[in-house]
Amino acid sequence: MTNTIDQFIARYAEIAKRNNAISPAEYHKYNAKRGLRNEDGTGVLIGLTEIGEVHGYVIDDQERVPDEGRLSYRGYNLKDIVQGFQQDKRFGFEEVVYLIVFGELPTPDQLQEFRTVLGELRRLPERFIEDVILRFPSNDIMNKLGRSVLVAYSFDEKPDDLAIPNVVRQSIELIARFPLMAAYGYQAKRHYYDHDSLFIHAPDPQLSIAEILLQMIRPDQQYTPLEAEVLDLALVLHAEHGGGNNSAFTVHVVSSADTDTYSAIAAGLCSLKGFKHGGASNQVHSMMEHIKANVTDWSDEEEVTEYLRKIVQGEAYDRSGLIYGMGHAVYTLSDPRAVVLRNKAAELAADKAFSQEYELFRLIERLTPNVLSTVKGRPMVVAPNVDFYSGFVYRMLNIPTELYTPIFAVARVAGWCAHRLEELISGGRIIRPAYKSVVPRRRYTPIAERQ
Repeated sequence: MTNTIDQFIARYAEIAKRNNAISPAEYHKYNAKRGLRNEDGTGVLIGLTEIGEVHGYVIDDQERVPDEGRLSYRGYNLKDIVQGFQQDKRFGFEEVVYLIVFGELPTPDQLQEFRTVLGELRRLPERFIEDVILRFPSNDIMNKLGRSVLVAYSFDEKPDDLAIPNVVRQSIELIARFPLMAAYGYQAKRHYYDHDSLFIHAPDPQLSIAEILLQMIRPDQQYTPLEAEVLDLALVLHAEHGGGNNSAFTVHVVSSADTDTYSAIAAGLCSLKGFKHGGASNQVHSMMEHIKANVTDWSDEEEVTEYLRKIVQGEAYDRSGLIYGMGHAVYTLSDPRAVVLRNKAAELAADKAFSQEYELFRLIERLTPNVLSTVKGRPMVVAPNVDFYSGFVYRMLNIPTELYTPIFAVARVAGWCAHRLEELISGGRIIRPAYKSVVPRRRYTPIAERQ
């Protein structure tokens, strides 16, 4: 029976592929914006936002000209925000969450009050851990995180109330509880799938979100100040990236239908799980492990260049022809997040005895543009994106690879909640772009006449 089913699936998969293949020429003929992209690769303008701004190029005489990358949260340059809290030697993620969600920088009293509220709301509903997380573990933490968010709907007395105070309350609860959902989902996976000991640590309401994550995923709950500082920075860099990124746009689309908060945020999680979005750091990690295993001298520019050439030509690694972590849909000359994280990664690498590996990352960053230009036969402007260094940072922090994307989600839920509020307050219309049917009109054939 199994062979019969497999043959059926294989046969009809070919039919499905044949009947769903639309020629690229058709898209060009009707000027359809595949991926909501213009012909020059720029994004189609479909909305306005005050939350995040991503700048990576300028348009001059209708041509896209590369420019240094810039990321702003609510109009504030990300680099200035990072410099501000790092100079004060304090954690910055909670301040950034406040800024992104509420639209203004908090005063010291407002920030302390916000941290206190997050701590009080961090507790999961009674028996949530036992009945929702441990009873139904998942081998994929992102899948488990999405399911936990959807089940949280059932613990809410007003889950469908779209009044802004209620949505704000739901948003803050989710932001506070995401670290627990991710950490407990990971511990359940370790226990039930990897057959390791089960550790369920209670969160300390006085700790920052970065500290809580490290505390809850480690058996001994121990971490150094530098480790917490670096993870806090990573959370800040991933908290928001404009309304056009795939998961934020997904939240806008779903929220425009007036669905509940839990469904909208779960939809964002489903988007972020994809390898073309939040899963990219895992691909960088896997690629780098392959390079380290196949390049004998990590400092030899010729050897590294030759192996990168093989990757680009589809002769090595996964045969995709991609050097993961290099390049971005918007950023050209630089990704400001990667620049900030790279500098902090150097400090962590020196502390953790990873300096040799860090230099390999820097070498690949420097060599890749020339390799791509040579293989492609045209000048290529490409720089590392944040995923190029984030996976390396997580590895130095001894964070398991299955938590890389969930940690991204712990940060990005702030941006999703802000975009949901913006859509509910300022949107007002269900998002419905047009699709043109290009199949020819056909006469219905009675079943007896079909061949």
